[in-house]
Amino acid sequence: MQIAEPLQSAKYLVPLVVGVTGHRDLHPDEVGDIRGLIVAFFGKLRESFPGTPLRLMTALAEGADRLAAHAAIDSGVEVQIVLPMPGASYREDFASMASKAEFDELVSGRDVIELPVPASEQEALAAPGPRRDLLYANAGMFISAHCHILLAVWDCVKSDNIGGTSQIIYFQHYDRLPGVAESVPRTSLFLTDDESDLVYEIKCSRGNSGSSDLREQRPQACWFTTDPDAPRTEEMPPRYMRVFDRADEYNRDIAQALAAHPTVESALTSRPEPRHVAAAVPIRGFFVIADRLANRFQGRVDLTLGGLYALALLTGLTFIFYSELDGLDPLILVFLAFMVVGIVLAGIAKRRQWHRKYLDYRVLAEGLRVQYFWSIAGVRGEGYTKFAYDNFLRQRDMELGWIRNVMRVAGTLNDAQPTKGNNSDLQFTIDEWIGSEQSRGQLDYYRYKTARRARINRITAVITRVCLWGGIGVAVVLAASLGEIGEGTQSYLIILMGVLPLIAGIAEVYTQRKADRELVKQYRFMEHVFANARRRLAQAGSNAERREVLLGLGEAALSEHAEWILVHRERQPESGGL
Repeated sequence: MQIAEPLQSAKYLVPLVVGVTGHRDLHPDEVGDIRGLIVAFFGKLRESFPGTPLRLMTALAEGADRLAAHAAIDSGVEVQIVLPMPGASYREDFASMASKAEFDELVSGRDVIELPVPASEQEALAAPGPRRDLLYANAGMFISAHCHILLAVWDCVKSDNIGGTSQIIYFQHYDRLPGVAESVPRTSLFLTDDESDLVYEIKCSRGNSGSSDLREQRPQACWFTTDPDAPRTEEMPPRYMRVFDRADEYNRDIAQALAAHPTVESALTSRPEPRHVAAAVPIRGFFVIADRLANRFQGRVDLTLGGLYALALLTGLTFIFYSELDGLDPLILVFLAFMVVGIVLAGIAKRRQWHRKYLDYRVLAEGLRVQYFWSIAGVRGEGYTKFAYDNFLRQRDMELGWIRNVMRVAGTLNDAQPTKGNNSDLQFTIDEWIGSEQSRGQLDYYRYKTARRARINRITAVITRVCLWGGIGVAVVLAASLGEIGEGTQSYLIILMGVLPLIAGIAEVYTQRKADRELVKQYRFMEHVFANARRRLAQAGSNAERREVLLGLGEAALSEHAEWILVHRERQPESGGL
């Protein structure tokens, strides 16, 4: 059974999320200029990535947060609000009635996420103090972890204030917050390029500075990264631009696909997820469209690859007949036609990036699959600030960072309000992800794919050996019967001697290009992993142990998907490689 999923383009386009942090006490003389810079910033993003909607994520603190929210509304940008605590308690931080009224107006009718306050921190809601500051720091880290660009409106003066603008910018750059989140595990990935450290900085002065020389220059804007050679630049660094270009291209593909077919079937689960796990629903929606696009481009890649090798075979046959038989001179035109068609077909596939899109969209879908089932089971990533997407594909080129950006958006609600994963949630995850007697999960999928690929490889190997040895046999017959057979018969035997090794060679190269042998190994490995997971889950004595097994299973799956894209990345269909 599959779940019908009505898809609306606007709902499933991946927004470019801008988080905001900044001072509350902006200098009143600079507010107009700052607002103008923010509006211009949104305009530039919209111009650069026309297929991508924009979203501002803000905590609606006084000062920079609200200024950015008003600028976003004026610019037609969606505003998503992240509150560090329940709205009623947060509202009490605003002293004046005018400020409270402004807060109420901005919150009304908009998407609001209230971050949960742990039971141990409930007293922080009573009054200002260090523990309440930690809640603000948590909101700042959440916004940073789920945005693609951090908009920072500040005076560029470093500070150790917990949850202050300086610290949130530091967190954006280095994924740790001194005094709050320092226990982030360090691996070799810590040294790789990261697409999530981008800051758009508006340098301004503060209202309480009491100094006029700080305002000798009007507020200035630039891009701020961890690049040691050029940390601040006027234009967005190209490596980040490529990441957002990929996401923009993905959005255009979504719009085109859904314009033609607005409803698809979701093969993620055989039944809907439990109702109380509403945070998993957005992830499922993003999976549905990624899976559909991956299948769409896989079909085009398979058609292209099969067509190119069929043309290669026909081209070879045409040349052999042309060279060995008299009276077939027009075959040279057929030979040229096959060559031209192959070149054109490969050129179209390469120009339209079918192969890359198929790989990227399939890896995205599989990453979302893991993220979805983790969300239902209540599985959390490592460390205080880590989520399912943080390390996925980090060891590959940075352009794949757009995939993590999609997962950041898909998992926002779940990361804010994670389920605890009760018995029924865990059983749903086990049944639908791994599989059971009632539903076909990934274990059955990998068993089927392993057997199918192995069977295809065996058939291909038999065809290759038969054709190769057949060609050798024909050559032996020709060598042994020189002068004893007629010229016509000899010509046909020579043709057969050329055709059989040609078929063997093309079949072997086709298998190598599709990496079928490597795929059998990967499918067999994942079959083993899922079988072990099922066995370990049956032996688990607690829900905590079951979640630990599911965490390991997801990490293994994410790692294998990364290996899969590495195997196939350089195997795109090309006429010159035939």
